[in-house]
Amino acid sequence: MGHLIYGHGERFEFDDRLLTHLRTVILAKLNLQESLVFTWSDERQHSIWLHPSMPVHFEFDQRTTDELNPAWIEQLLAHANSQGGLRLVEEPPHPS
Repeated sequence: MGHLIYGHGERFEFDDRLLTHLRTVILAKLNLQESLVFTWSDERQHSIWLHPSMPVHFEFDQRTTDELNPAWIEQLLAHANSQGGLRLVEEPPHPS
């Protein structure tokens, strides 16, 4: 399990594979100087406001990351660009 570390040290745990895809989407938005809300649920529901001026750090348990699934990136980006913001969705089958 990896961690998304945001702001003043808030740590949120995610599976490394999921975190790899979240990193791609979040950094794409922040690179464009765009803010976004990210909402997910575990035992509780969480929402954080991601802003380009705030520090963000992705920490993985593994030394290397899995190959990206472009279909999953597209789905996550579509949510990130919507009014509801980025939220977790199941990974679709990897295109062959």
